[in-house]
Amino acid sequence: MTRVAAIDCGTNSIRLLVADCDPATGELVDLDRRMTIVRLGQGVDRTGRLAPEALERTFAACREYAAVIKEHGAERLRFVATSASRDAENRDDFVRGVLDILGVEPEVITGDQEAEFSFTGATKELTGSDHLARPYLVVDIGGGSTEFVVGDDHVRAARSVDVGCVRMTERHLVQDGAVSDPPGAAQITAMRADIEAALDLAEQTVPLREARTLVGLAGSVTTVSAIALELPEYDSAAIHHSRVSRERVREITEWLLRSTHAERAAVPSMHPGRVDVIAAGALVLLSIMERIGAEEVVVSEHDILDGIAWSIA
Repeated sequence: MTRVAAIDCGTNSIRLLVADCDPATGELVDLDRRMTIVRLGQGVDRTGRLAPEALERTFAACREYAAVIKEHGAERLRFVATSASRDAENRDDFVRGVLDILGVEPEVITGDQEAEFSFTGATKELTGSDHLARPYLVVDIGGGSTEFVVGDDHVRAARSVDVGCVRMTERHLVQDGAVSDPPGAAQITAMRADIEAALDLAEQTVPLREARTLVGLAGSVTTVSAIALELPEYDSAAIHHSRVSRERVREITEWLLRSTHAERAAVPSMHPGRVDVIAAGALVLLSIMERIGAEEVVVSEHDILDGIAWSIA
């Protein structure tokens, strides 16, 4: 076993996994897995820069994670940064801050690399499963971007497009500095058009409709699953490999889009940091399912973070 630490810093959240990995057997044992909503991508779509307060929230989480990594004695650390820090003019401030705290530079990976990690993390334990038809379409709905990957044992095609729950919320659902409560029909129509255009883009390089099994990753998808399961609190074990039908996803998405902030916040499995962005994330998921005709989505709690850990091991 090799003890590794993997950090995935996205547009909305930063996550840590400390795990023991055995490449020979394909076994990965979690020692510590945690997530912090930092909103690193706050305002990036509008300003092109990482906000000072967003950087400080992220650095505070990094300091917490540094202590956890030291406590567990991880031999190697890899820090991967995704959409928001790819796009920002002042990303050097971000790189310097992470290096000072954790002793490693964040790797600002491409969308294609992001997709490769997501596919590995999501499907390593599904490979060889006789009850899920292949090829898989792995969809990772993040804060700033969504990754599409089609593959069997390995990736056949991948594409990252700039639609995510934070980007869509900020672009379409914010008026006068606040998220609409709830959004109007015109806002939803414009957001849906943006998502459909992104799906057109993804289909230029990824054969989305060839997939036999849709595997959904990241907080928007897992939160939709938690709502579908009517969980009294967020429960990773119950969510992992759950299946949610397209009709149920549609019901949940329509409710989220007509609900108020208070109604969404009252959902017991809802992370406070997702209350304002979950409706957009759910609409991305529903749009994908409708586009490819998927009857259900298989939900995975194992994603890019697990793929990063395997890349170290």
